[in-house]
Amino acid sequence: MATKTNPFTFLQQVRSEVSKVVWPSRREAAITTAMVFVMAIAASLFFTLIDFALSWGVQLLLGLGS
Repeated sequence: MATKTNPFTFLQQVRSEVSKVVWPSRREAAITTAMVFVMAIAASLFFTLIDFALSWGVQLLLGLGS
């Protein structure tokens, strides 16, 4: 069982840990955000194309395409 830490000590520890965090610059955050959007668009296009191809293949296989 973990020992209980007094709230004041806990807050000091949290403050100490937060001060160690290296925050990204505005430019790094903007580039990362843009890359997330680009990858999301690329993935959606990829899966849309795969969906169309599989749909076409199933229709062809079942004879629904004629």
